[in-house]
Amino acid sequence: MAVTSIDIDPNGLRQAKELAGTTSNRETVDLALRTLIAVRRQPAAVERIIAREFEPNQIDAPTISPSTATTDR
Repeated sequence: MAVTSIDIDPNGLRQAKELAGTTSNRETVDLALRTLIAVRRQPAAVERIIAREFEPNQIDAPTISPSTATTDR
């Protein structure tokens, strides 16, 4: 990980820590960066989902609820 020195508004950092429930400055900034990246990528992800075409055998595929889904697929 790169070491970077930046000036951050202490009041903004304090508010961000409170809202995020984080305890360290590093954790807060890391979460803020990951959140920004995820939010900016969402529109493209939604467009990919909308544009997806399904095969006829996928349309009637069974629905798997999150509580019964496994992670080893």
